[in-house]
Amino acid sequence: MSIVFAFPGQGSQSVGMGKQLAEAYGESRAVFEEVDAALGEALSKTIFEGPEDALTLTRNAQPALMAVSMAALRALEKEGVTVAGNAGCVAGHSLGEYSALAAAGSLSVGDAARLLRIRGEAMQQAVPVGEGAMAAILGLDLAAVREVAEEAAGGEVCQAANDNAPGQVVVSGARAAVERAIEAAKARGAKRAMLLPVSAPFHCALMQPAAERMAEALAAVDIKAPAVPLIANVTAGPISDVNEIRSRLVEQVTGMVRWRESVEWMAKDGVGLLAEIGSGRVLCGLVKRIAPEMAALAVGKPDDVEAGAAAIRAAGK
Repeated sequence: MSIVFAFPGQGSQSVGMGKQLAEAYGESRAVFEEVDAALGEALSKTIFEGPEDALTLTRNAQPALMAVSMAALRALEKEGVTVAGNAGCVAGHSLGEYSALAAAGSLSVGDAARLLRIRGEAMQQAVPVGEGAMAAILGLDLAAVREVAEEAAGGEVCQAANDNAPGQVVVSGARAAVERAIEAAKARGAKRAMLLPVSAPFHCALMQPAAERMAEALAAVDIKAPAVPLIANVTAGPISDVNEIRSRLVEQVTGMVRWRESVEWMAKDGVGLLAEIGSGRVLCGLVKRIAPEMAALAVGKPDDVEAGAAAIRAAGK
């Protein structure tokens, strides 16, 4: 059975995440120290103690979630489970792609932290606060949501940003256009359509200035071929070429996160287990909706590590 190691994106953060890992495993603690050193500040203090509004800031949440994912992975490695030895591929939801690449040895932890700090700041600065928005549309498929977004745009940006699971699509763009999309989706029979508590309209054309900033930042960083392929958000298929990884990470800033299709690709390719490495269980929940036949487990706390490692080893036999 093939196994994918998957890494969560923004929204999975919570104050205190990773603290128990740092207390239980020296290897996990070293990850937080490496991230603090790379950023020149004690991000770990904000992760462990808050305040929540500081952790939620995009510039902090992105490197913080990567740090927790890598801390959890280091704990698994202590139990003898590795990406190269146990995973057929890696994947990550939005910023989780950077965690996935760090896990697969493509990026160093320090470089991943610096890139995510730049990415978070660039995304925040691309659109003045209050001018952009994102909304979750539940109960309509991707084709219907795309029609709704087009209809609501009215000359402004409004597009599908995340295809998370069947009947769970997020739209992103100019605030007024997104608000029109909410009303249009309800008129079409959406079960729910509501604004999301985010600080910027991610994964849409309004993020182009951030994409340009990331193109510069990524060009200056050493990227190695990953130990196993990355299932890329923007292609929903495997990539390993270093130049393609660079270009897809740039495209991902403005492009749609094709998570539903990514998991469908995994299922067709014979992946029987998705191990979500890091904070929360969002990806495990999405797997149940996309590919119910695929098993899923989460490793984010010391209690999860031994059982998770045993389940991963057993699934790989």
